[in-house]
Amino acid sequence: MPAWLIPALKAVLPHVGKIIAAAKPVFTTKDADHDAAPMLLQQQISELQAAALRNAENTRDLAGHLESTVRALEQAAAVANARLVRACALSVAALLVSLATALFVVLAR
Repeated sequence: MPAWLIPALKAVLPHVGKIIAAAKPVFTTKDADHDAAPMLLQQQISELQAAALRNAENTRDLAGHLESTVRALEQAAAVANARLVRACALSVAALLVSLATALFVVLAR
């Protein structure tokens, strides 16, 4: 048994009830009364439509957040790439200066 599993379980177990309560369907339950079946069915349909609408809105919001995150990551990658190019150029310049200095010292003797 991995050593990290026990602390992870201890951290998660107190919240399992809340997770189950949040994941449990909140839709209307079925009644035994057959006269109210059409009304109950209509209520369940409207609840499902409202849930689908909320789901679509949440998905749209998440897509917007994902798009802005991807844009920010692309900008950060461009900045990191520019810094890498600059660091490589600086290291090549330092290498050339050190070689020139070494060559000068060797030839000056």
